Amino acid sequence: MTQGRRAAFLDRDGTLIEDAHYLAEPDGVRLLPGVAAGIRRLNDAGIPVVVVTNQSGIALGLITEAQYHSTRRRLDELLRDRGARVDASYHCPHHPDVTGACDCRKPGTGLYRQAAEEMSLDLRQSLFVGDRYRDIAPGEELGGITCLVPSAQTPDRDLQLARVRGVLTTSLSKAVDSFLAGPDE
Repeated sequence: MTQGRRAAFLDRDGTLIEDAHYLAEPDGVRLLPGVAAGIRRLNDAGIPVVVVTNQSGIALGLITEAQYHSTRRRLDELLRDRGARVDASYHCPHHPDVTGACDCRKPGTGLYRQAAEEMSLDLRQSLFVGDRYRDIAPGEELGGITCLVPSAQTPDRDLQLARVRGVLTTSLSKAVDSFLAGPDE
Protein backbone atom coordinates (compact mmCIF):
# COMPACT_ATOMS: atom_id res chain seq x y z
CA MET A 1 0.00 0.00 0.00
CA THR A 2 2.89 2.39 0.54
CA GLN A 3 4.83 1.59 -2.64
CA GLY A 4 3.95 3.31 -5.88
CA ARG A 5 2.77 6.57 -7.33
CA ARG A 6 0.53 9.12 -5.73
CA ALA A 7 -2.94 9.53 -7.28
CA ALA A 8 -6.06 11.67 -7.05
CA PHE A 9 -9.20 9.80 -5.94
CA LEU A 10 -12.29 11.81 -6.87
CA ASP A 11 -15.95 11.29 -6.07
CA ARG A 12 -18.27 11.62 -9.08
CA ASP A 13 -21.73 12.96 -8.15
CA GLY A 14 -21.57 16.42 -6.59
CA THR A 15 -17.79 16.63 -7.06
CA LEU A 16 -17.19 16.18 -10.79
CA ILE A 17 -20.73 16.38 -12.10
CA GLU A 18 -24.04 17.77 -10.88
CA ASP A 19 -25.68 15.29 -8.52
CA ALA A 20 -28.79 14.19 -10.41
CA HIS A 21 -29.71 11.41 -7.94
CA TYR A 22 -29.58 8.02 -9.65
CA LEU A 23 -28.38 9.36 -12.98
CA ALA A 24 -29.50 6.97 -15.70
CA GLU A 25 -29.17 8.97 -18.92
CA PRO A 26 -25.89 10.20 -20.45
CA ASP A 27 -27.58 13.46 -21.48
CA GLY A 28 -27.95 14.26 -17.78
CA VAL A 29 -24.18 14.37 -17.18
CA ARG A 30 -23.18 17.98 -16.46
CA LEU A 31 -19.61 18.84 -15.53
CA LEU A 32 -19.20 21.22 -12.62
CA PRO A 33 -17.23 24.43 -13.23
CA GLY A 34 -13.45 24.07 -13.20
CA VAL A 35 -13.49 20.27 -13.04
CA ALA A 36 -11.93 19.63 -16.46
CA ALA A 37 -9.18 22.19 -15.86
CA GLY A 38 -8.36 20.68 -12.45
CA ILE A 39 -8.22 17.16 -13.86
CA ARG A 40 -6.11 18.37 -16.79
CA ARG A 41 -3.56 19.82 -14.32
CA LEU A 42 -3.39 16.44 -12.60
CA ASN A 43 -2.98 14.74 -15.98
CA ASP A 44 -0.21 17.17 -16.96
CA ALA A 45 1.58 16.45 -13.67
CA GLY A 46 1.45 12.70 -14.33
CA ILE A 47 -0.94 12.07 -11.41
CA PRO A 48 -3.37 9.20 -12.09
CA VAL A 49 -6.99 10.32 -11.72
CA VAL A 50 -9.28 7.66 -10.24
CA VAL A 51 -13.03 8.10 -9.82
CA VAL A 52 -14.59 6.16 -6.94
CA THR A 53 -18.37 6.37 -6.67
CA ASN A 54 -21.22 4.78 -4.75
CA GLN A 55 -23.97 3.74 -7.16
CA SER A 56 -26.61 2.26 -4.84
CA GLY A 57 -29.27 2.92 -7.47
CA ILE A 58 -28.10 -0.31 -9.13
CA ALA A 59 -28.94 -2.44 -6.07
CA LEU A 60 -32.17 -0.50 -5.59
CA GLY A 61 -33.23 -1.22 -9.18
CA LEU A 62 -33.35 2.48 -10.09
CA ILE A 63 -30.56 2.25 -12.67
CA THR A 64 -28.86 -0.64 -14.42
CA GLU A 65 -25.15 -1.41 -14.70
CA ALA A 66 -25.44 -0.56 -18.41
CA GLN A 67 -26.93 2.85 -17.59
CA TYR A 68 -24.16 3.54 -15.07
CA HIS A 69 -21.54 2.66 -17.69
CA SER A 70 -23.21 4.88 -20.30
CA THR A 71 -23.07 7.85 -17.90
CA ARG A 72 -19.43 7.03 -17.07
CA ARG A 73 -18.58 7.03 -20.78
CA ARG A 74 -20.34 10.38 -21.18
CA LEU A 75 -18.25 11.87 -18.35
CA ASP A 76 -15.13 10.53 -20.07
CA GLU A 77 -16.24 12.14 -23.37
CA LEU A 78 -16.94 15.52 -21.79
CA LEU A 79 -13.54 15.51 -20.12
CA ARG A 80 -11.76 14.36 -23.29
CA ASP A 81 -13.40 17.21 -25.23
CA ARG A 82 -11.75 19.58 -22.72
CA GLY A 83 -8.31 17.93 -22.84
CA ALA A 84 -8.66 15.95 -19.60
CA ARG A 85 -9.01 12.28 -18.73
CA VAL A 86 -9.88 9.88 -15.93
CA ASP A 87 -7.41 7.00 -15.75
CA ALA A 88 -9.72 4.55 -13.96
CA SER A 89 -13.25 4.38 -12.55
CA TYR A 90 -14.49 2.17 -9.75
CA HIS A 91 -18.05 1.92 -8.48
CA CYS A 92 -19.91 0.20 -5.68
CA PRO A 93 -23.29 -1.09 -6.95
CA HIS A 94 -24.47 -2.15 -3.48
CA HIS A 95 -26.93 -0.79 -0.94
CA PRO A 96 -26.77 -2.16 2.62
CA ASP A 97 -30.56 -2.56 2.87
CA VAL A 98 -30.64 -4.70 -0.27
CA THR A 99 -27.27 -6.43 -0.62
CA GLY A 100 -25.94 -6.23 2.94
CA ALA A 101 -22.67 -4.70 4.06
CA CYS A 102 -19.67 -4.55 1.76
CA ASP A 103 -16.18 -3.07 1.93
CA CYS A 104 -16.47 -1.25 -1.40
CA ARG A 105 -19.25 1.18 -0.43
CA LYS A 106 -17.77 4.46 0.78
CA PRO A 107 -16.69 5.10 3.47
CA GLY A 108 -15.28 1.58 3.03
CA THR A 109 -11.79 1.34 1.60
CA GLY A 110 -12.16 -1.71 -0.65
CA LEU A 111 -12.21 0.10 -4.00
CA TYR A 112 -9.27 2.32 -3.01
CA ARG A 113 -7.21 -0.69 -2.00
CA GLN A 114 -8.18 -2.43 -5.23
CA ALA A 115 -7.09 0.58 -7.30
CA ALA A 116 -3.82 0.83 -5.35
CA GLU A 117 -3.07 -2.82 -6.03
CA GLU A 118 -4.06 -2.73 -9.71
CA MET A 119 -2.35 0.59 -10.49
CA SER A 120 0.64 0.50 -8.07
CA LEU A 121 -0.53 3.57 -6.15
CA ASP A 122 0.65 4.94 -2.81
CA LEU A 123 -2.53 5.71 -0.88
CA ARG A 124 -0.66 7.65 1.83
CA GLN A 125 0.59 10.16 -0.73
CA SER A 126 -2.71 10.39 -2.62
CA LEU A 127 -5.48 13.00 -2.70
CA PHE A 128 -9.08 12.12 -1.76
CA VAL A 129 -11.77 14.64 -2.79
CA GLY A 130 -15.54 14.51 -2.40
CA ASP A 131 -18.58 16.54 -1.44
CA ARG A 132 -19.55 14.34 1.52
CA TYR A 133 -17.48 13.18 4.42
CA ARG A 134 -17.98 9.53 3.45
CA ASP A 135 -16.06 10.36 0.23
CA ILE A 136 -12.96 11.52 2.08
CA ALA A 137 -13.13 9.31 5.19
CA PRO A 138 -11.29 6.51 3.33
CA GLY A 139 -8.42 8.93 2.75
CA GLU A 140 -8.23 9.63 6.47
CA GLU A 141 -8.24 5.92 7.27
CA LEU A 142 -5.59 5.20 4.63
CA GLY A 143 -3.37 8.12 5.66
CA GLY A 144 -3.94 10.22 2.53
CA ILE A 145 -4.57 13.91 1.87
CA THR A 146 -8.26 14.84 2.07
CA CYS A 147 -10.37 17.75 0.82
CA LEU A 148 -14.11 18.23 1.12
CA VAL A 149 -15.58 20.40 -1.65
CA PRO A 150 -19.11 21.41 -0.67
CA SER A 151 -22.09 20.94 -2.96
CA ALA A 152 -25.78 21.65 -2.48
CA GLN A 153 -26.12 18.08 -1.14
CA THR A 154 -23.34 18.32 1.48
CA PRO A 155 -24.89 17.81 4.93
CA ASP A 156 -24.21 20.53 7.49
CA ARG A 157 -22.57 18.00 9.84
CA ASP A 158 -20.09 17.10 7.06
CA LEU A 159 -19.23 20.79 6.57
CA GLN A 160 -18.72 21.27 10.30
CA LEU A 161 -16.50 18.19 10.57
CA ALA A 162 -14.43 19.28 7.56
CA ARG A 163 -13.98 22.75 9.09
CA VAL A 164 -12.86 21.28 12.41
CA ARG A 165 -10.41 18.95 10.68
CA GLY A 166 -9.14 21.68 8.35
CA VAL A 167 -9.99 19.81 5.14
CA LEU A 168 -12.70 22.11 3.72
CA THR A 169 -11.90 23.83 0.43
CA THR A 170 -14.01 25.77 -2.06
CA SER A 171 -13.43 23.85 -5.30
CA LEU A 172 -11.81 20.86 -6.92
CA SER A 173 -9.45 23.30 -8.60
CA LYS A 174 -8.22 24.63 -5.23
CA ALA A 175 -7.82 21.08 -3.89
CA VAL A 176 -5.72 20.18 -6.94
CA ASP A 177 -3.59 23.34 -6.65
CA SER A 178 -2.86 22.62 -2.99
CA PHE A 179 -2.06 18.96 -3.71
CA LEU A 180 0.28 19.80 -6.59
CA ALA A 181 2.02 22.49 -4.53
CA GLY A 182 2.89 19.88 -1.90
CA PRO A 183 2.85 20.09 1.89
CA ASP A 184 3.51 23.33 3.71
CA GLU A 185 7.00 23.27 5.12
